[in-house]
Amino acid sequence: MESKDWWKEAVVYQVYPRSFKDGNGDGVGDIAGIIDKVNYIKSLGVNAVWINPIYPSPNVDGGYDISDYTGIQPEFGDMHDFDRLVKVLHEKDIKLVMDLVLNHSSSLHPWFIESRKSKQNPYRDFYFWRPGKKNNVPNNWPSFFGGSAWEFDPLTEEYYLHLFSKEQPDLNWEHEPLRTAVKEIMRFWLDKGVDGLRLDVISAISKRTDFPDADTQDFNETIEKYYANGPRLKEFIAELKQVADEYGAFTIGEGPGITPLNALDYLDSRNGLSLIFHFGHMFLDQGPGGRFDPVSWELDEFKNVFKKWNDAISEKGWLSIFLGNHDFARLVSRWGNDKDFHSESSKMLLTLLLTMPGTPFIFQGDEIGMTNLKLNSVSESKDIETLRGWEQAKQKISEEEFLKKVNYAGRDNARSPMQWDNSANGGFTTGKAWMTLNSNRSVINVANEEHDPDSILNYFRKMVTVRKENKILMYGIYESIQTDDVGLFLYYRILGLEKWLVALNFSSQHISSLFLNSIAKERLVGNYRQEDLMIIRPWEAVVFKVD
Repeated sequence: MESKDWWKEAVVYQVYPRSFKDGNGDGVGDIAGIIDKVNYIKSLGVNAVWINPIYPSPNVDGGYDISDYTGIQPEFGDMHDFDRLVKVLHEKDIKLVMDLVLNHSSSLHPWFIESRKSKQNPYRDFYFWRPGKKNNVPNNWPSFFGGSAWEFDPLTEEYYLHLFSKEQPDLNWEHEPLRTAVKEIMRFWLDKGVDGLRLDVISAISKRTDFPDADTQDFNETIEKYYANGPRLKEFIAELKQVADEYGAFTIGEGPGITPLNALDYLDSRNGLSLIFHFGHMFLDQGPGGRFDPVSWELDEFKNVFKKWNDAISEKGWLSIFLGNHDFARLVSRWGNDKDFHSESSKMLLTLLLTMPGTPFIFQGDEIGMTNLKLNSVSESKDIETLRGWEQAKQKISEEEFLKKVNYAGRDNARSPMQWDNSANGGFTTGKAWMTLNSNRSVINVANEEHDPDSILNYFRKMVTVRKENKILMYGIYESIQTDDVGLFLYYRILGLEKWLVALNFSSQHISSLFLNSIAKERLVGNYRQEDLMIIRPWEAVVFKVD
């Protein structure tokens, strides 16, 4: 049996502070709002909360452009509020995971302001500055948000690297004083009692400093070949691990570009992270053009991702499992059927999340089945990726066509305010909400689901309890099952002599269950109230104990 680190038995709830709960009526979620809802978070049965960045920021990219790594964004509160949040969560036996963005800073960070001043400035090497080539950019790398990943600064007549927006210059980890400063930032928050750190885009901190041209037009391939998994990655991660170990802190790295073949480079038990977020399944419906180039996906591809990652990691590392977060569409709208089988498919996906090996992460609102947000114009978007994507796309397609892509895959989908009740602003704020609320908030909300025993919310709570009470779901072996039924996802969880079978119908069709009937010993839990031993119903999830 595995060693029992707390995070191996945890269920983690992700809070996007700006959209969770407004505590002062200014229309923006804040720390006071999180504190107000700690009892709700506790009622979910989760063990930890991961909060997205709450640092001072110009907010070009949802707070992922940090201008002060040791402060609090005033609209979220102050350091007193943060200290109170840590205290209140710990009193409820809930751990706190902070989000640290260490691949890049804001262009308004004092380091970058100094770096721009001259080529001799002591902070110049905190960032990547390069001369152009033949009066053009240093190489052909594209930014995540469109256009070149290089920006010309006339002050010193050189370009700086920004894999994301030009307001997010990449930090130069090759420069030891920068790494020293990063480690002091980590210690600052860990000294305050933070239990873990989520490290944003950690896969890109080691750069290929010769900056070769990319030889592919496929953006996801560019990430894997050029932006991630650089030559000094293991060395840099080992330095972060050393700091985390001083406090016994948990670390999880976000990893676009990580593959099953190199995943263990990040998870080395002596020098690696506790966990990584991989994106094997999260890019399945993205074509060569990335987010706004959606393509269809097949269940076999989806299933194969879980098998490949489990085969690669399970013996020497630990998996994370997530189906949505602040950067992707809503869980049920993307992977389920949010119209005809909204409740059933939401519950089915939550069953998958909580019966897979690894540590489950659930994004706020997915526990009540929140759906994608329909924007009626690009101007309603609050996301830099959508706004800059439209600047490029409008030369080729209509706004209506672009909005179809945005309303399917855009990041606004996950960032609309939490739906607490059926009041005008969904119970999120007494003021004017910072962004559009979902029109279905009068139907899909916490208050409606709280006392309904068949609600998605209460099913989630039940599944969390099932997971916590059965070690087989934490430490059991994962074994996928081949099936000819194209809509069926089957797998075993096995621990010692105990064996469970999870059956998930990813379709709106009925599927014969003769195979299941032949081996099922006891039905343990499922998302339909009445049992039917002859068929697996549309979007049904059922967990059996088997012989």
